[in-house]
Amino acid sequence: MAATDSNARRASSSGRTRWILGAVIVLVLGAIAFDTKVVTIGGEEDLRQQAFNPDRYGTEQFPRIRDDVVERAPDAAQLATELAEDKKATMAKYGTPTSIGAVMPVTFTGVVGEGKSGIFDVSVAGLPEGSKVRVQTGPAINGTDLRDFPGDIAFGQFKNQIEFQNAGSGINRAMAAEVLDGLDRDALPGKTVTVSGVFNLINPKNWLVTPVAFEVQG
Repeated sequence: MAATDSNARRASSSGRTRWILGAVIVLVLGAIAFDTKVVTIGGEEDLRQQAFNPDRYGTEQFPRIRDDVVERAPDAAQLATELAEDKKATMAKYGTPTSIGAVMPVTFTGVVGEGKSGIFDVSVAGLPEGSKVRVQTGPAINGTDLRDFPGDIAFGQFKNQIEFQNAGSGINRAMAAEVLDGLDRDALPGKTVTVSGVFNLINPKNWLVTPVAFEVQG
């Protein structure tokens, strides 16, 4: 009888141990499942976990930057007149402040002159004497004016200065792919062009425009 009772106690203890062990396993698995985020391949969370891709970023951002520039851009002659009257007020009216000057939108039609390294002079009627307008046509597009114009792309959104700089380069490349692809630069001198774009206003009489729209007439 004693042996039978001992066997029964061992069986009961073994059963309780298995039950406790099973319960612990269930709790652990439940905790893991609760703390696990399901990430769909190609979904938003998946993209966030990937390394920063400046070209993807540029492709995403450029359309709304282009639309914003086109909507806000005054005619070059009007902009020049307002700058001459009150530079500070005009910068506040149209531009986006930066650490140096402000990024200004503008639209103009003019005749292309000489060019060097993809940067062409454009003669625009109605500007004050001594004014100079140049436009970037690539292949390389320099500067961060397109990145800085919206005013909501900030350093704090990126991991470091390199990513922040690369974001601007990605936007520039997206613009070039959409706006300047196939442009015959050798044939530009003497042509009439209509351009919308942005420039950093440092010297009111010297504008280096990065385009968001570039149309060659004729």
